Amino acid sequence: MSMIELTVNQRAVQAVAEPRTNLADFVRDKLDLTGTHLGCEHGVCGACTVLLDGVPARSCITYAVACEGAEVTTIEGLDEDAVTSELRAAFTREHALQCGYCTPGMLVSARDLVLRLPEADERAIRVGLSGNLCRCTGYVGIVRAVQSVIEARRARDIAPEPGGERKILGPVGSGRTVRTGADKAERISPASSKQASTEALSSVDAFPDFTPAAVLTQQFSVAHSPEQVFAMFGDIAAVASCLPGASLTAPPNPERVEGAIRVRLGPIAATFSGLARVERNAADMSGRIVGIGNDQRSRSSTQGEIRYRLVPIEQGAATRVDLSIGYTLTGMLAQVGRPGLVRDLAARLIAEFAANLDRRLSGTSPAAPADLSGMSLVSGLLRARITRWFTRFSSRKDGAA
Repeated sequence: MSMIELTVNQRAVQAVAEPRTNLADFVRDKLDLTGTHLGCEHGVCGACTVLLDGVPARSCITYAVACEGAEVTTIEGLDEDAVTSELRAAFTREHALQCGYCTPGMLVSARDLVLRLPEADERAIRVGLSGNLCRCTGYVGIVRAVQSVIEARRARDIAPEPGGERKILGPVGSGRTVRTGADKAERISPASSKQASTEALSSVDAFPDFTPAAVLTQQFSVAHSPEQVFAMFGDIAAVASCLPGASLTAPPNPERVEGAIRVRLGPIAATFSGLARVERNAADMSGRIVGIGNDQRSRSSTQGEIRYRLVPIEQGAATRVDLSIGYTLTGMLAQVGRPGLVRDLAARLIAEFAANLDRRLSGTSPAAPADLSGMSLVSGLLRARITRWFTRFSSRKDGAA
């Protein structure tokens, strides 16, 4: 994993990415900028076109780590751009879009032509857009739209920019300031280097907000007052000791918690090392934990947040803990992280956490810490599902009789 810093839509971004992650996946998965579309993923169709240092580039064949220090503009970053606004209106007027899948990349490329071409020459426009494929329109409306914008701007005495926004000859992005070769080698060190990954995560001093790919809601109850539970949740080390597979790797504080969680699912073993920040609100006894982590062996990464609220029950003698768990998982483990399975595993994990929490609040020691074993969780899950299947089968059989 590598920590990269770049500017996306005029906003400074710092995030962890695998060396093999392309720029399209980076802006879509890490930054939730899904206006950048993926089509062929071979740099042919142009649906993924973005601006890299002001120049159109195929983001599906551009590595994110190669964009260190660059300025990236996606279609979302052109909302207030004057040329793009004119093009959007012209695309609508000339019926230049149907399904719209190619449109973001088409607009980015068309904007470059509007800036550079001295006149609305149809052949030059068709050549300039030849790297953006559309399976719907036949291109006639698209070409007319671009022509109309060029003609209107030239009629208003807006001169063309022969180089567009290009600052230097050479490959896209070659004009930006880069670090030394040694620094570059360090940035794109192999993902198998645990030390590099740890250093990258350790350098994170802010946890950007994100939109979780999945959100789970759970709740459990403990026979202790909300005040006791809230005080317990303020002891980070104590909470970690109640969570199966979790451990702290440095002295914790609310602004920065360094730790790891070990997971084993049959032959798959993973250790997610990461960082978290803890937020608490004593007024309504709620809190939030947000963090990031990665596993070197499976080359998987995750971002997540846990929101909790303590609700008094039994006249304040007991507490119901309402949880909202949001997460995004990428890499090999994402292939086995089916939402239904994750939901059931989370329920079993929370049940173990609740039991350990109750033991600690009662003055007894939690169960001995162990890896989060998927086999023990899955066995219970399978038993529950088999029971449900037999129940459904029996009910259908009785109904048929």
